[in-house]
Amino acid sequence: MNRRQFLYTSAAGLALSATGYASGKPRRVGVIGPGWYGKTDLFRLIQVAPVDVVSLCDVDKQMLARAADLTATRQASGAKPRTFTDYREMLAQKDLDIVLIATPDHWHALAMIAAVEAGADVYVQKPVSVDIREGQAMLAAARKHQRVVQVGTQRRSTPHIVEARDRFIREGKLGKIGLVEMCCYYHMRATENPPDTAPPPYLDYEMWTGPAPMRPYNRLVHPRGWRAFMEYGNGIVGDMCVHMFDMVRWMMGLGWPRRVSSEGGILIDKQSKANISDTQTATFDYDDLKVVWQHRTWGAAPDPDPKYAWSSTFYGDKGTLKVSVFSYDFVPEGGKGAVHRDVTYELEEYPVDKTEPDLERHVAPAIRHHMLDFLAAIDARSKPVADIEEGHISTASCILANMSMKLGRTLAWDPQAGRIVGDEAANRLLARPYRAPWLHPV
Repeated sequence: MNRRQFLYTSAAGLALSATGYASGKPRRVGVIGPGWYGKTDLFRLIQVAPVDVVSLCDVDKQMLARAADLTATRQASGAKPRTFTDYREMLAQKDLDIVLIATPDHWHALAMIAAVEAGADVYVQKPVSVDIREGQAMLAAARKHQRVVQVGTQRRSTPHIVEARDRFIREGKLGKIGLVEMCCYYHMRATENPPDTAPPPYLDYEMWTGPAPMRPYNRLVHPRGWRAFMEYGNGIVGDMCVHMFDMVRWMMGLGWPRRVSSEGGILIDKQSKANISDTQTATFDYDDLKVVWQHRTWGAAPDPDPKYAWSSTFYGDKGTLKVSVFSYDFVPEGGKGAVHRDVTYELEEYPVDKTEPDLERHVAPAIRHHMLDFLAAIDARSKPVADIEEGHISTASCILANMSMKLGRTLAWDPQAGRIVGDEAANRLLARPYRAPWLHPV
């Protein structure tokens, strides 16, 4: 362990010791959406803090029952949480200190706003919203009710990425950075076209759909396949670019881009039922810095190293830095003195990570550090590293990219006014229509 790693680990330990549990009263936790990532987040929280998980909510009764059983085996008390199928009934108890939200994206806004109104601090998954007005309303609600809201953009808490930022970008070893290329070449877009069917009896599909447009039920949608449809999210830009773009902004200290442009569409796979793009580029313009995204769900990745199939590359006049969830590589101009670092797994400290089903083991340490940061911010009543405002900026910028692709023109953003400059047709798209009886939080 080098000095930088020691300092980071020590800071995490101090955060844990400062979370106020000496009183013997663990914070009470509820989860809205304890599916794949809901349980991933919850179990990492349980690993680093003596919380009491008292409530779980899901519209899938089978998923809900499994989550309750698993939670009882993971938390120290052995108690099985209460279960709810409507998050409003869970929040109406007003007995939760922390609420984790890991629903499909189209439910993030209403659930998060209701949770802070009920007095809870919130950990909400990315992207924060499916339209920009939702994100603005979420930020306003967090500030009005003085709640701590951490967004699940855990690259900001990934140990080797923190080291890369501190060691190379903050110390100026890249020189002037003029271009950052972000990418995802995973073949992650659904390729099937199965027939629509009746929803399974254990799923409340009406409630699952909520404010989104009602589509006929299809097995691609649930569980976990909903990202293939723009009705429930923002495609691969909203799912994967938001992580990399947020990481780049944090590493370089960037705010809102001046302009956003994007091109792409469904260029290759036209047979799938999925309606998200299979090919897309986007440019986030900071005048003398261009941050460029590309995803392609077909063909080969340009970098032969699979660790960088989803990554960001910073180009400076003194060196280049490649960063992914698996590693980083710094190459100075001339090539002498290159540095490589791999992800820290922490499997010996947390052996359950070795066997937990569906866990992204390389991400588990980042989530733990992200939870520690969240808990420390709760105690200090301060902003966490991925505060809701930062999550909103990253999410809204990605939404602007999708809007640009749809409209076929560059969009200039005014952060003070919260509007697109000189484009009323585009501004009318800042809030998507909600399906009755749900009301948009704008």
